[in-house]
Amino acid sequence: MPNLLAGKVGIISGALNEKSIAWKVAQKAHAEGARFVLTNAPLAMRMGEINALAEECNAPIIPADATSVEDLEKLFSGAQEQLGGKIDFVLHSIGMSPNIRKGKHYGELNYDWFQKTLDISALSLHKMLHVAEKQDALNEWGSVVALSYIAAQRAFLDYTDMSQAKAVLESIARSYGQRLGKQKKVRVNTVSQSPTKTTAGAGISGFDAFYDYADKLSPLGNAPAEACADYCISLFSDLTRYVTMQNLMHDGGFSTTGISEEMVEVLTKASS
Repeated sequence: MPNLLAGKVGIISGALNEKSIAWKVAQKAHAEGARFVLTNAPLAMRMGEINALAEECNAPIIPADATSVEDLEKLFSGAQEQLGGKIDFVLHSIGMSPNIRKGKHYGELNYDWFQKTLDISALSLHKMLHVAEKQDALNEWGSVVALSYIAAQRAFLDYTDMSQAKAVLESIARSYGQRLGKQKKVRVNTVSQSPTKTTAGAGISGFDAFYDYADKLSPLGNAPAEACADYCISLFSDLTRYVTMQNLMHDGGFSTTGISEEMVEVLTKASS
């Protein structure tokens, strides 16, 4: 179906560069007829290439620190002003751990940094939805999607405090999904994506091993960023109106595979 998002307007956060899933979502949303505002933290905007994406998609940029309610109030009111009405879709693609950036192992976490991880990567979703609710900024049957990872359910070495952040993120999506669903038929979901070679992913120690392991275990292989963007577009569309409060696995079958032929071969070679 062409123009799947025709007439819809939204907010897309977290597009840093062309490797970002949010970048791909913006390109796909634009191709499907949506109009939207791009947003990111001022520091991330200086580091990234968001201006090029804004030009490509004819999208205004509103800088916002997602941990600041004041910034988010300006984001949602500014987006409605720029787009000429209430918001139909929101992408939350925000995550950062100072502990991971500083190479802290799980047993030696800096707790002040841990709180920053939770604030940036999880509480920011609550703050976004709190502001949207307060401003009555979302249209009926709107859709909010936040990007997660299976480390919310399973222990992964070196993902450290981001594991807790993703678990909190998924819980917020369920609780706010119930609230906004009753109020305005707005749905809130998380997408648990395969390991993806983004700037954020590459910053995690041992990421290449994560990536190769998941690729060998998944019957379909790792889902690329472009495919994740397609999935997000489907969740923004009217085709998924009754999907809400779900953590949706977009991982090529990784999450439900015990062992694969490829992994058996690797382990057999290693043991011999």
